[in-house]
Amino acid sequence: MQRLQAAFKPDSKYKAFFLSIITFGLSYGLYKGAIDNYLAEIVGMSGFDKGVSEFFRELPGLMLIFILAVLYTFSAERIYKLGALFMLAGMAAQAVVPASRVMVILCIFVYSLGDHMQLGMRSTLSLQYSREGRNGEVLGLQNSAQQIGTLAGYLVIIGVFAAISVSPGLYRAVFAVSAGIIGLGFVSSLRISGSSAPDANKRRFYFRKKYAKYYMLEVFYGARKQVFFTFGPYVLVLFYGANAMTISALFAASSICGFFAAPIVGKIIDRVGYKTVMVADTLILVIVCFFYGFAHHLFPKDIAFIVCCLNYILDSIISLASMASNVYVQDISDSTDEVKATISTGVSVNHLITIFIALFGGWIWNALGIETLFVLSAALGLCNSAYAATIKAGKREALTGTALNGARKKP
Repeated sequence: MQRLQAAFKPDSKYKAFFLSIITFGLSYGLYKGAIDNYLAEIVGMSGFDKGVSEFFRELPGLMLIFILAVLYTFSAERIYKLGALFMLAGMAAQAVVPASRVMVILCIFVYSLGDHMQLGMRSTLSLQYSREGRNGEVLGLQNSAQQIGTLAGYLVIIGVFAAISVSPGLYRAVFAVSAGIIGLGFVSSLRISGSSAPDANKRRFYFRKKYAKYYMLEVFYGARKQVFFTFGPYVLVLFYGANAMTISALFAASSICGFFAAPIVGKIIDRVGYKTVMVADTLILVIVCFFYGFAHHLFPKDIAFIVCCLNYILDSIISLASMASNVYVQDISDSTDEVKATISTGVSVNHLITIFIALFGGWIWNALGIETLFVLSAALGLCNSAYAATIKAGKREALTGTALNGARKKP
């Protein structure tokens, strides 16, 4: 608690905000821990079908720029709460609709719409509530809070699926409980209020030339992360035969690592600068992608499965470096409202490529193999690093570099 008090402005509603984040994280952990196996075992989706479902899951991210154009007079807090209502509707429907591809994908779409509405707002509110010079740290703390809730959800799934026989009814019960928890999170979010009221004169659609590099970075990042987010777990389910309990255990391990790593990554961003972090993270990604795509050629199947699990966890850690781009936006922005608008636009730009990766990734898997899929992810990551190296330091980044140079010169 002292750490939060030191990082956040005392007059902000960060306590209620963090409580809602933990609650929504718990509901997501229950959902994510079960959904991949539900789609494979109950709905009967193939790798290609999974790609189609991910297209519709990511479509709200692309639509976000138009949704926020309609809601352009809404504050970040209000959009955050509205997102919770869509999440609740989608999850509640998932618990009762027939296990058909069309109905399940529709529920995924509605839930994802709310999740994406909250996505940009979480970073916006965190940055708004943070103290001067603690932006990266605050984003790391926000990520850790979400990981706490998500981890709890994964652990519940592990226990439930270890004790109860798998059936369609069990999956429905999980989705129903997740919906109830979202409802509690929404109640908590009602306590969030603040000064993020929008400028009445701002534009509905927000594109500015000075953020061109940020938009391009979001394209590269969205493409490379989508391969792991969509097909990483599904490879383990279809190719290696992992069950829901095993997948949830893997997600739990990722959340534990993310909980401890997120504040550290945030502090690294504050200390060495966002540009350095942007360039460095995808160098590790190349190694991760190589072993994830080719482990079954190099090791026996059981060992290859373990290698893939370790690489999945490592990817979840290096993905935390994406926080650096949000710090970059705040560094070159002129106002809080500009940060909100730019990050939200970035989410849509990110998903412009993401939805096509989700759709065609399944085809690439079927036609060319998982090796090609992860080679593509590594190549996109390298493009991300190369492009990040071209950005110019903003106000805060320049000060960080000066401070570091001064520290090096000291005897």
